[in-house]
Amino acid sequence: MSAFQGKFAFVTGGASGIGRGLCEALAARGAEVTVTDVNFEGAQAVAESILRAGGKARALRLDVADGEAVTRELESAGRLDYVFNNAGFAIVGEVRDSDLASWRRIVEVNLMGVVAGSLAAYKIMVRQGDGHIVNTASLAGLAGMPTGAAYATTKAGVVMFSQMLRAEGVALGVKVSAACPGFIRTPIFDNAQYLRVDKARVLKHIPLPIIELAPAIAGILAGVERNDALIVLPFYARLLWRLMRWFPFLGGPLGRKTMADFRRLRTP
Repeated sequence: MSAFQGKFAFVTGGASGIGRGLCEALAARGAEVTVTDVNFEGAQAVAESILRAGGKARALRLDVADGEAVTRELESAGRLDYVFNNAGFAIVGEVRDSDLASWRRIVEVNLMGVVAGSLAAYKIMVRQGDGHIVNTASLAGLAGMPTGAAYATTKAGVVMFSQMLRAEGVALGVKVSAACPGFIRTPIFDNAQYLRVDKARVLKHIPLPIIELAPAIAGILAGVERNDALIVLPFYARLLWRLMRWFPFLGGPLGRKTMADFRRLRTP
């Protein structure tokens, strides 16, 4: 029997991409899913699709940058077995082309949104004596991402926060994992903010393979079932992560090569 059978799962950013994939896969495995997103119509469409397929789901509008709203909705959700803090977006471009407002927004969503969801869920799960928090980070949070400094910075924060919360929660019955996938074929590429570069040209020059959503979701949920601290996938992501840990001096030349290639795409 699936570890998710009969469990209650709360997913942020559930209207598309990894969030939608998680909602559908969790429901197919027998979980009752709360699909949340700032795009309520999208969340509702996912929930209705799950219901038509015979699963259990409800939709909720939620902006994870509103910490009070996140806390309120989690506290009113009832029992929480799994909380997937997944909502986020990317900024692609050089730091010199960014501004403080963009940095504040991505930190509010990608990092503080995860912190808000985790804090509220953690307190509930401590009272319950069990539960599992899964935070969507990225390979970028482990190995860096030249051309995506803001994104990598927030995801690195998610990784460290998740590891520290896991250390605190283990004796209290609360599990915490960080999912760190490589490039996955999702709408994050369409929804990203591109700074002085053309999206189509950037997408043609992604240096690593883009994996399909279904196997990525299966890998993430398998890692959750194993209670992995870091769920790193696919194979090339695990390989790159280990290489950067064992041979950190490789980061310099790889970063310079990535930036040199990227600057040929940048609008002067």
